[in-house]
Amino acid sequence: MNHRPEDLVTLFNTLFLKSRGTELVRGDDEPEYLPAGVAGDYARVIFAHGYFASALHEISHWCIAGEQRRRLTDYGYWYCPDGRSREQQQAFERVEVKPQALEWLFSVACGSRFHISVDNLDGGGAIDEAGFRQRVIQQACRYLDEGLPARAGQFLDALTAFYGTGPDHFRRWRERHACLATGPAGAAHSLTTVSEAYDAIS
Repeated sequence: MNHRPEDLVTLFNTLFLKSRGTELVRGDDEPEYLPAGVAGDYARVIFAHGYFASALHEISHWCIAGEQRRRLTDYGYWYCPDGRSREQQQAFERVEVKPQALEWLFSVACGSRFHISVDNLDGGGAIDEAGFRQRVIQQACRYLDEGLPARAGQFLDALTAFYGTGPDHFRRWRERHACLATGPAGAAHSLTTVSEAYDAIS
């Protein structure tokens, strides 16, 4: 399957340029979010180096950010770069669970490979990489069971239509990761409801 970032730009901008005043833009260096007024007439979700995965990740952050956050450059967050302390890395891993869960589901819809990112090579890596991966999987399963945020659901629909994917792709993903897809109380998510859950968010 061909994964061109230009296709993501077209899909995103068709959905959200007019309806949400936001455009996806291919950047040269670091990813960034610029609100309208700073970026021009439209807010800009800028992804790094033309990378397909970077575009999905930055879209995921935008899909989660609330209205007030979307009025602020980089959603008002101060990004601590690679080389983080233990406390900084713990904070990073907490806030990255939801966007990486969405990014993983977007990747499933595209038929593209997803890589968990702890993004701290110079600071000793993850605090708990296995635990972080499990929390991301759990959150992705909750999204499938309970529904995605509205903008994320719209974008997932666009991806599944464009790439010709559907409930079977998500069922297989759940089956591959069933051993980690447990809730906080230890109860496994049901694999028999994946089609219904997907239909509910389509």
